[in-house]
Amino acid sequence: MPKYCPECGGELFYDPPTKHYMCKSCGATYNQQELVEAWKKVRRHLNEEDSKKKLQREYLRWWLSRKES
Repeated sequence: MPKYCPECGGELFYDPPTKHYMCKSCGATYNQQELVEAWKKVRRHLNEEDSKKKLQREYLRWWLSRKES
């Protein structure tokens, strides 16, 4: 289970009586399923950003290669 909050990056701790993970920084609370879903959403967003950056780099390389020729 991730040890960091998907919202703010703060440290999470588990509260056994409520069976929830709580963020020490922002106070967000998650049950196990909510935490898994939140991290999937964060990863999906990061993968989309990586794809955009990759396309931009490829376009820039293509553009610069045309200028050199």
